[in-house]
Amino acid sequence: MSQPYDTIIIGSGPGGYVAAIRASQLGMKTAIIERDQLGGVCLNWGCIPTKALLKSAEVYEQIKQAKNFGLQAEKVAIDFQAIIKRSRRVADANSKGVEFLMKKNKITVFYGTARFKDKKTVWIEDKQGNSRELQGKHIIIATGGRARSIPKVHIDNEKVITSKQAMLLRELPESLIVIGAGAIGVEFAWLYSTLGTQVTVIEMLDHLLPPEDFEISDVLAKSFRKAGIKTRLSSKVEAVRVDKDGVEVTISNAGGKETITAQKALMAIGIQGNVEGLNLQSVGVDADQGFIKVNKWYETNIPGIYAIGDIIGAPLLAHVASHEGIVCVEKIAGLETHPIDYNAVPACTYCQPQVASLGMTEEQALQAGYDLKIGRFPYSASGKARAIGVRDGLVKLIFDKKYGELLGAHIIGAEATEMIAELGMAKALETTSNELFSTIHAHPTLSEMVMEAAADAQGRAIHI
Repeated sequence: MSQPYDTIIIGSGPGGYVAAIRASQLGMKTAIIERDQLGGVCLNWGCIPTKALLKSAEVYEQIKQAKNFGLQAEKVAIDFQAIIKRSRRVADANSKGVEFLMKKNKITVFYGTARFKDKKTVWIEDKQGNSRELQGKHIIIATGGRARSIPKVHIDNEKVITSKQAMLLRELPESLIVIGAGAIGVEFAWLYSTLGTQVTVIEMLDHLLPPEDFEISDVLAKSFRKAGIKTRLSSKVEAVRVDKDGVEVTISNAGGKETITAQKALMAIGIQGNVEGLNLQSVGVDADQGFIKVNKWYETNIPGIYAIGDIIGAPLLAHVASHEGIVCVEKIAGLETHPIDYNAVPACTYCQPQVASLGMTEEQALQAGYDLKIGRFPYSASGKARAIGVRDGLVKLIFDKKYGELLGAHIIGAEATEMIAELGMAKALETTSNELFSTIHAHPTLSEMVMEAAADAQGRAIHI
């Protein structure tokens, strides 16, 4: 027998479970369907466990620098399996937290693989082969995405791996090739390099973190070179060959062809949507190149069917998926809500130095025809940065010269991913360079650099 629900969400990642909670808060009878673990990729195999791994590497690096702080720390050693186990414990705790939230909000959880039977009905089949059907007035697809690969390159999960396998390795590899220099690629490159692996990063475009401002990417490239991470930019992967000893990756660039060898290769070229198996074609939902098409309210072309998160394409960020879920559900409930301003969404990369940004890059602002005022403040001029021993970095703010509007904010350095929140609020409130400069920031803090960069844009810098 089918069971009727006001809202059915397929997928329990940060988009799906947040949408379910908001729907329940608004009085809707809500069900969520998950084929694996509550929390989706983010909590189990992405955002959370990778940050746990990165923290272990950060602590290890800090201990190695203990002498610079007047401390003696000898015989520091890496227990790689203990690092991996801690990461899994953190992920498991977060998944259990989502389970608690489902119970607290009276959301019915079904485990299994979902597919559409018709526009209002979903079939669920669990791992034991049992099946049932659910009926819903509104059905939200939040099935997320998975790692993409290069044509003709087979991910065998042993020598050619994805980020999931990179979090579960039994031994620390002596060498690693990272294919792709987006956020996932550079995070794992920094992680494994810090733990002692020889790392080479290959990127088809001409700078690390291609979506980021060129100036910020250049600071990161210098930091990576200093750390011993090799990079091959503007390089195309021509072939990947696996043998008993490891992996050979052949690349081509302006200098010709080159073959790089390593024990393992990490595929980190991006994400494709999990559209397969949903039976979308039977209900007529439009999808293109692995992503579902939606409007600003996350409605598909079929009334009553919606999609949020990675399944609808970039920006492929957990916090975006969560907010899309809230907007989608509130629109369904008839509340007054507002479409997301994707130009104000913060993007964060958690290597060291951290990178965080929102809005336009300098290049994009110029191409859009703006007359700019740009303010910069280096970490090396910050008293707090000196005190805590993190002098590498830069705060860069881009303003419209005519009105003082904040067009873009770009930070590379310690705690950049925390500092960007202030600038997100500033952009949302249409704060000008003068207002940022006039807002008193506590001293000594890293966030003072935001105020100083705003002052620099006006030619009023104090400490540089």
